[in-house]
Amino acid sequence: MSLADCQLITLPRLDDERGSLSFLEGDRHIPFAIKRIYYLYDIKPQQSRGAHAHKKCKRVLIPIHGRFTVLLDDGSNRKSLVLSEPNQGLYISPMTWLDLDDFSDGAVCLAVASDYYSEDDYYRDYRSFCDAARGCE
Repeated sequence: MSLADCQLITLPRLDDERGSLSFLEGDRHIPFAIKRIYYLYDIKPQQSRGAHAHKKCKRVLIPIHGRFTVLLDDGSNRKSLVLSEPNQGLYISPMTWLDLDDFSDGAVCLAVASDYYSEDDYYRDYRSFCDAARGCE
């Protein structure tokens, strides 16, 4: 896997005089069957989240409210994206180190995952991740 596999996904958006509605369906708008949904909120100023990679789990992050910065690292390359549109998600492939920061006040990040929670699927130590990715110095 590489950072080229991580990409923005535009979700359907329906607008009318009452407001907007976006939706997502697993194996249709999200490129996997959904097994877990979780969300981050009440993030304190200057706080970061993430700081891990998954061995097999795929994820899509959606900024339901506000904005935040996503830092991606595949062991060889890094890139940073700001997510701020609630009808746009970021697909994150397995073996991608993830850091989230610069949360706006009241930001809510929805995460959709391809697997149930398993601590065995995590790299929480960057050096161990790099060794497994065979790309870090």
